[in-house]
Amino acid sequence: MSTNKILLKFAKKGINLSPEAYNKVINADDPVNYASSLIVKLKSNEFSPKDLVSVSGEMVDEINGIKKEESNTQKTLIKEFKTPNDEIDTQKPTINEISSAEIKSKPEVDKKTEDKLKNDTINNLKKESDTSEKYINKEILEASETIKDEKIKFKRNEQKTNVEYDFKIIQDTSKKSYTSGELENLISYFKSRYEKLANILSKRPELRNYTKIADIDDSQDTLSLILMIRDIKISKNGHKIIEFEDDTGTISILFSNKNEELFAEAEKLVKDEVIGVIANKSDDPGFAFAQQIIDPGVLRVPDKEMDFGIVFLSDVHIGSLTFLEDAFQRFIDWINCEYGSEEQRRIAEDIKYLVIGGDIVDGIGVYPNQDKELAIKDITEQYNEAARFLGNIRSDIKIIIAPGNHDASRVAEPQPAVPEEYAKALYELDNVEFISNPGVVSLDGINVLIYHGRSFDDLVMAVKEFTHERNDLLMEELLKKRHLAPIYGERTPLASELEDYLVIDELPDIFHTGHVHINTYRKFKGIHLINSGTFQTQTEFQKIYNIEPTPAEVPVIHKGKYKHLKFIE
Repeated sequence: MSTNKILLKFAKKGINLSPEAYNKVINADDPVNYASSLIVKLKSNEFSPKDLVSVSGEMVDEINGIKKEESNTQKTLIKEFKTPNDEIDTQKPTINEISSAEIKSKPEVDKKTEDKLKNDTINNLKKESDTSEKYINKEILEASETIKDEKIKFKRNEQKTNVEYDFKIIQDTSKKSYTSGELENLISYFKSRYEKLANILSKRPELRNYTKIADIDDSQDTLSLILMIRDIKISKNGHKIIEFEDDTGTISILFSNKNEELFAEAEKLVKDEVIGVIANKSDDPGFAFAQQIIDPGVLRVPDKEMDFGIVFLSDVHIGSLTFLEDAFQRFIDWINCEYGSEEQRRIAEDIKYLVIGGDIVDGIGVYPNQDKELAIKDITEQYNEAARFLGNIRSDIKIIIAPGNHDASRVAEPQPAVPEEYAKALYELDNVEFISNPGVVSLDGINVLIYHGRSFDDLVMAVKEFTHERNDLLMEELLKKRHLAPIYGERTPLASELEDYLVIDELPDIFHTGHVHINTYRKFKGIHLINSGTFQTQTEFQKIYNIEPTPAEVPVIHKGKYKHLKFIE
């Protein structure tokens, strides 16, 4: 058995070995049997889940009855440390001096108090929206079916495929990205954003003859403007006062809360987005009263014929202790037409493309103490493991992979494709294509916009009514704004490129996202909005915000219709 498999054997049981403990297992006479025996002892009632977060070599020795000899110096120190009653002195020891046995022997009331304090801290971080009634996506409910446990065995075709693909990369910034981080780059970036979105907005009838701020004159009562939001404030009376700019100047516009419909639209406005505004001019040349908001918007996209299927994945998180390996293996068996009911296998037979929208691996050092939650602690080994899984998918399916914030690409968006330096094993697979985040591909004439979805975090914080759970509404809002990450300088790192590659120049047939680990689906103006969920159970971060993932649920567009397949009960 490989070392990876031995590690995964422990990981499946929620056990994480320290390097010292791992070496003791590998160097045993029979590592496999030794590992099984050790797991049984560790999962006994003697050890708590906290003990299993990092099993030390000393703990392994203790389990197997090997006692570490104390040196004379150690004995002297221990003797001096104890009181005449042979009890530990009340002097507070360092964290390294507290043994696992001492931790377990703490009074129960301490643990309850600790849990209460932890929960109180967590509750302080929760938003009001987290306690709202659970949303049920009707489209997913109607389309859902659990893959049946009816596995058939036959040798799949491992030969080179002769299937013809009409595959094109429409947008990939991997080799176009450039920024020096200088102020001039930032100016070029925002100028590019304004010009691209102004070009879209100027095609709207109300804005064909829009005015630049510097060109407003006394003869105008009604203003038609294309503006970028600079700042958003609330007046004493609860009105919104938004400071706008274009490349000629600035103007403040009031959105009255007495106009409920307009004010509700203004509530969704965020910093740095570009919109059209119809406003009445005031006596103050630098101030106006809003009458209408015009988004860049979405025209209806006509349906296209398709006689094949596309599968969508994201946030697989291979390498994590909470990666659902068994469910993912069932998915691979299904896509290879070796698992599921006869009807479900027929759907698999029609699959031509598999799109993975980021976080195929869990990564290294993405957040503090992540190493404690990893089954595989080397980034290259994580990608090797991903290649082992994807390499078992039949060769007539083309796999498209974009990066996410856990992948070994740069953090700032747009993210170049996962580099070969770390994912060489994946690059060696003949049927895999790599693309940037965001990226756009044409799959036999079906245009797919792939975006991992990190900007969802900013939208949820900026707009009161938005939640991670309803990420279909977030996707709709990004399409209306025609920008994938409109807020600059918040949680989503954005590179100040010479051109803004996150503007949605052309509307897609399918908009695919991930990141939030919650499946959603909706069709908006003819566009399939898909968030493909995850193959990872709930993370510690998600527990804090009461985010409940929907793991091992896979969306499929099959001959133009949405299917939702579950690989876990």
